[in-house]
Amino acid sequence: MLKVNNVSVKYGVFTAVDNACLTIAKGETIGLAGTNGAGKSTLFAAIAGQLTATSGNITFKGKELLGLPAYKRAEQGLCRSFQVPREFGKLTVLENLLVAARDSHQENMLTAWLGRRSMHQKTARRTEQADAILHTLGIHHVRDLAAAQLSGGQKKLLELARILMQEPELILLDEPFAGVNPVRIGEMMDIFRRLKEQGFALLIVEHHLQALKELSSRMYVMDQGRMIAEGAPADVLSSPTVQEAYMGGVI
Repeated sequence: MLKVNNVSVKYGVFTAVDNACLTIAKGETIGLAGTNGAGKSTLFAAIAGQLTATSGNITFKGKELLGLPAYKRAEQGLCRSFQVPREFGKLTVLENLLVAARDSHQENMLTAWLGRRSMHQKTARRTEQADAILHTLGIHHVRDLAAAQLSGGQKKLLELARILMQEPELILLDEPFAGVNPVRIGEMMDIFRRLKEQGFALLIVEHHLQALKELSSRMYVMDQGRMIAEGAPADVLSSPTVQEAYMGGVI
């Protein structure tokens, strides 16, 4: 589904990502780990479209992504979360989801006025879709609260809910467990497993190695901009090279 081939990202003379390669198949969960400054977030942003790769190729479902803005990549089914959620705080949780609906960008004031009946039908369908997603993620009880009132973990789930309103095929998750309490981490891991069962592909950038080990079918590890390991999680985490780079020899 996704193929990252020899991608580099440079800032002047500094190389943040150096000839990185990565693949994800349909329905696969992949973990991407590395210390701060390893280049994983830069690679993540290059895949999603927030940064432009200096060289290399990124293909999604066989189509080249380089040159496409982030919203075009999202339209093709590749969506991402952010480490710090970016909710619309004054809107309710439900309204946040309705704004994010896949076809909402096609409307404006004129089309809404001329096609009021059609708009009401669309809103009803979107609301039904949003309610189903909120139930799946276990946050339907906060449906009518302002998003600013949610806890940190609930905001992470709200962001995931907005992504699911886009009907993606590949979801890029940036530090989904950062700042989340252990109970909520367990709940989120169960959600990610269910998404995999439903056929979604997931790329998870995360420092929580145990969670990555449990969730991922394969893991990649970056250090100083380069991929230093790839394979089954147990094999990757037992690699002396990874242990030395990631935890000074102790994981």
